Amino acid sequence: MAVDPVDMVDVDSDIPDLDGVVLLHHLDGFVDAGAAGGSVVAHLLETLEHRVIARFDVDDLLDYRARRPTMTYETDRWTGYAAPELVVHLLHDALGTPFLLMTGPEPDRRWEAVAAAVRALVERWGVRLTVGLQGIPMSVPHTRELTVISHATRPELVTGESPFHRVKVPGHLSGLIEYRLGEAGHDAMGLAAFVPHYLAQTTYPTAALKLIDTLSTTTGLTVRVDALRKAAEVATAEIEGQVAESSEVAQLVEALERQYDAYVSSPKNLLAEGEEVPSADELAAEFERFLAERTRDN
Repeated sequence: MAVDPVDMVDVDSDIPDLDGVVLLHHLDGFVDAGAAGGSVVAHLLETLEHRVIARFDVDDLLDYRARRPTMTYETDRWTGYAAPELVVHLLHDALGTPFLLMTGPEPDRRWEAVAAAVRALVERWGVRLTVGLQGIPMSVPHTRELTVISHATRPELVTGESPFHRVKVPGHLSGLIEYRLGEAGHDAMGLAAFVPHYLAQTTYPTAALKLIDTLSTTTGLTVRVDALRKAAEVATAEIEGQVAESSEVAQLVEALERQYDAYVSSPKNLLAEGEEVPSADELAAEFERFLAERTRDN
């Protein structure tokens, strides 16, 4: 017998009035170049007080053999198990404004049921806007202003201009949640940071910093980012040092700069209509070759 989507979520009985809150979400498993969305989640949970107010029953959602949780063994016994969790946190921003954050592994199963459960929570709590966060790998240089694009269930919610027309990408639950919420008449959107493809497999704090900046402008939430800004400065210095050590990488960056500047002066689509977005593995190939070169040189 199918389980009612509402029954797959255990909701705290002690929840304040949340009418008008924003719900952020980021799920591990789909493309997140530069760990942009994941870094935003980590920063929020590290710098703001929070508590779990809803917990999904993941036992029926995850393929444990495909993504085995970590267990700890000491001498002659098991001493720990890192149980996967898909939860909704209640947080307050720097000004005390409450907001919600859903995070955890992207389920392997029952996407429609999870999307329906999220919709039920949105309606139960009076969420005014749901926002997904991620980084996507693009052929852009790290030396230019990082772009964040948005997509939404209503044109009025979209900020900036997207370089895409019509493309096909692999399905993901965050996208499905946005799509289903839109069908139900709820406001939902996604923010995606353009991360240089040669940095896609690294943690790139600049992308997370830009996501939070755009998030603040879009939602009105106030988040202090001093630690993240410092991390971005350190990462940028390291990248510049690595580029200076490799003439091939320096040439790659220069070529991307010329391409980017030409695009800005005469905007065109980054992808032709109907063209599929390259996979993260394909876009990260340049960076992987760079790392291989550094390993051989060292």
